[in-house]
Amino acid sequence: MFIYGLKTCDTCRKAIKAIPEATFMDVRKDGVPAEMLEKAFEVFGDKLANRSSTTWRQLDEAARARPVLELISEHPSLMKRPLIVDGDRMWLGWAKDVQADFL
Repeated sequence: MFIYGLKTCDTCRKAIKAIPEATFMDVRKDGVPAEMLEKAFEVFGDKLANRSSTTWRQLDEAARARPVLELISEHPSLMKRPLIVDGDRMWLGWAKDVQADFL
């Protein structure tokens, strides 16, 4: 099981604490494998991009119009987090419905 996120993200820290057996991957330092991003995009679509993030707000309109996977590849902190992967199963974020699966 892997948790993709940022080590400075409070939400990611909560997920890491709740799922200690998962391996944490910092998206800035370690990145997210392209095939994993593509699979996550198939599951979550445009929800994979965190449109309320500071990174998103700093992008101009032309950049925002680019494909989500391209943007996340260039700006890993733009990905909504955490992305939790366990085999073929994936969860995005740390909302109550996701927490219920782990707690």
